[in-house]
Amino acid sequence: MLINLHPETNIPPATGRILISEPFLADPYFKRTIVLLCEHNKQGSFGFVLNKFVNLKIEDLLEGFPAFKTRISVGGPVQSNNMYYIHTHGDKISGALKIKDNIYMGGDFDEMQNLVTSGVIDSNDIRFFIGYSGWDEDQLDKELKEKSWFVTDITSTQIMDTSEKNLWETILKSMGSDYELLTQFPEDPSLN
Repeated sequence: MLINLHPETNIPPATGRILISEPFLADPYFKRTIVLLCEHNKQGSFGFVLNKFVNLKIEDLLEGFPAFKTRISVGGPVQSNNMYYIHTHGDKISGALKIKDNIYMGGDFDEMQNLVTSGVIDSNDIRFFIGYSGWDEDQLDKELKEKSWFVTDITSTQIMDTSEKNLWETILKSMGSDYELLTQFPEDPSLN
């Protein structure tokens, strides 16, 4: 049986879809990651890594922010001194940009903080990211042609769930048997 190491995904990248790194991508920031595309157009693309976390408290990173139980993600290597957030309260936070379904990005920070403080927003409603992932014009298209990424859809529930320990594997397995086989490869093939 011949294993297809580069199965084809015929789904084009778009805002609200995800990029799944191929299993042999050596880049330390993107190794076995899932990136939510928050914007994809002719000028470029950007998004947040969904499955890479840091062991920090939000109140230690944002001065004056209330104690809030949440996992903080490394969104990517760009602007890693900035905090970003996505949430499910686009109707309550002015300036929020819709990514897909009920998932929004950013908006008025003070309004968001007040909603957290008052308990309107809980940890299932918001995700915080340090930095973001970005691609210049045509850069992502080039990486897709090089088969560095697969593209697929994701549910809002999967986007907001920070408890999933193996999101990269879970998503690949859901894409079919060719992709499921890719999850069996060791992270370091020399250890096989």
